[in-house]
Amino acid sequence: MYSSDGRSRDARSTRYDDPWYDAVASGWGESDGTEAPDAAAPSAADVYLDVQRGAAFQEVRRRYRRFVVPAVALFLSWYVAYVVTATTAPGLMARPVAGAVNVAMLAGLGQFLTTFLLTWAYARHARLRRDRAALELRWDTQELTRVTRGGPS
Repeated sequence: MYSSDGRSRDARSTRYDDPWYDAVASGWGESDGTEAPDAAAPSAADVYLDVQRGAAFQEVRRRYRRFVVPAVALFLSWYVAYVVTATTAPGLMARPVAGAVNVAMLAGLGQFLTTFLLTWAYARHARLRRDRAALELRWDTQELTRVTRGGPS
């Protein structure tokens, strides 16, 4: 078989920088079991523990907590206030606002609205404040674990 430039293409002349080349399926980069394992190479568990202790991971977690803890506290307090008001002040909740719509109906619809707003705010916060840092951390971690498994780097 010949490539587009007229050169012979076989298994020995395959280029390893080809993104479609499957190194594992070809056997390239696999050990035959004769060489001794590197004693200094950390295990994947050690890599994950080191990453978890690292500053980048702690910053991603800190950004997550800075948003989630206040958001959950506000949403739960709003929900509990709605339930407590509905059970302790039925007269207030039954007060008509416009036609057949009363305060309880508006507050119940407000629960749905705040759920959607919280979901939107969380997705926006994740996209702007955490996703890029978490993705970089993920790629770094995968590269480190690939090296510990002895794969091509």
